[in-house]
Amino acid sequence: MSDAALHETAQDPDDFAVQIADQVESFLVAVMEVAKGDEPDSAVPYLLLEVSQLLLAGGRLGAHEDIVPDERYEPDTGPDADVDELRENLARLLDPIDVYSEVFDPYEPRKAPVPARISDDLTDVITDLRHGMAHYRAGRTSEALWWWQFSYFSNWGSTASATLRALQSIVAHVRLNQPLAELDGLDTDQAMGDETLEIEAGRVMVEEIAGPLGLHQPK
Repeated sequence: MSDAALHETAQDPDDFAVQIADQVESFLVAVMEVAKGDEPDSAVPYLLLEVSQLLLAGGRLGAHEDIVPDERYEPDTGPDADVDELRENLARLLDPIDVYSEVFDPYEPRKAPVPARISDDLTDVITDLRHGMAHYRAGRTSEALWWWQFSYFSNWGSTASATLRALQSIVAHVRLNQPLAELDGLDTDQAMGDETLEIEAGRVMVEEIAGPLGLHQPK
């Protein structure tokens, strides 16, 4: 995309910056709504959809040529908003499937999986996205796009991808009527070897989580 397109002030709905900002804003609003807990039965399917759509924006940023901001040094956006309450609300909503197993870099050989939390991941992604949105709302479009692209490569892209795999796995286990290994007792400060999940706990049958999460098993 040309520099002229990057610096356009008109809100053309076909403009790349406007489309990315709209997808980011949609994700931020959606996760905040889910975290309220008003509709717990649809939380997991809704998050699966929203994270999938966000990663489409990330893919577009990743495929785009390197975006260069207008200013040499990033303008101060002020302190990041506190996300502790959001994280806690998501953790309560997603219990008992908040903790999952993740491999950080699939190209690093013999790396053991580590425990992660969907609630931590979502708030981490939101922090990155909000930072870029602060630039966008201040009229610094190229700075916002640069930040979203840079943080997509350095943090939120891989974090959102891991979250998507976890959410997709939950839905798949329920729809395919496959039991899940229980994660109670496993936390993110523990090292996780290949057989930790089997050692840590017994089984959680799919029907125990299908109802509360709004997922239905095939008849």
